[in-house]
Amino acid sequence: MNQTVKTVPHHDALIYAMVTISAVDRSMTDRELKTIGDIVQTLPIFADFDHEKLVDTAEACGALMQGEDGLQAVLNVIASSLPPKLYETVYALAVDVAAADLHVEQEELRFLQLLRDRLNLEKLVIAAIERGARARHAVA
Repeated sequence: MNQTVKTVPHHDALIYAMVTISAVDRSMTDRELKTIGDIVQTLPIFADFDHEKLVDTAEACGALMQGEDGLQAVLNVIASSLPPKLYETVYALAVDVAAADLHVEQEELRFLQLLRDRLNLEKLVIAAIERGARARHAVA
């Protein structure tokens, strides 16, 4: 049962997390897709990413999700592809995409739980990231 886990460039792993959180409830909303695009266009972590590869990267993630144990496979790729210093970043990006449409589905909450458990994030870090997202996505 010692399978070699696939790795991808860190940009791809970050995108996999965003695509997965958007797709896990079987409904990728326009707001979620726009948020993913905006994040890739504006955050410094993506400064050296070829933006033309975004669709191909998203499709590769979708193909991985369709495979055997798809969700676990995606989580394994994310965890094995990112250095620990980007664990909080990937969680924050996933939370922002989940919050983009102002409604977080149960499937999205479950994926966030799996992600934070897989990355072994501290409870205070999780709370701070989630609180920040609530503040950024609040409406009057």
